[in-house]
Amino acid sequence: MRFLIVVLVAVLAMLQFRLWLSADGLREVWRLTAEVSRRTDENGRLALRNSALEAEVQDLKQGMAAAEERARTELGMIRTGETFYQIAPAPAEPAAPR
Repeated sequence: MRFLIVVLVAVLAMLQFRLWLSADGLREVWRLTAEVSRRTDENGRLALRNSALEAEVQDLKQGMAAAEERARTELGMIRTGETFYQIAPAPAEPAAPR
């Protein structure tokens, strides 16, 4: 009977060692849980960015308004018949001599 108790205590100690201290134990589970949480957050952020890009692509494919807006703002283009006015800043006044 005493031998069986010693064997069972040894098995229990070995299992506790594997559970708490080995590379496959609870520390690894906690690390993987944190990694899954981080990846889930990153996937959510990327899904939002992808949906915004998809909406922009659809807008560019379906309508000319988005392409026209980009041409005006990024390339400085104007339509036929429009007049382009550029307002320059006032020149700096020279300092008055004393």
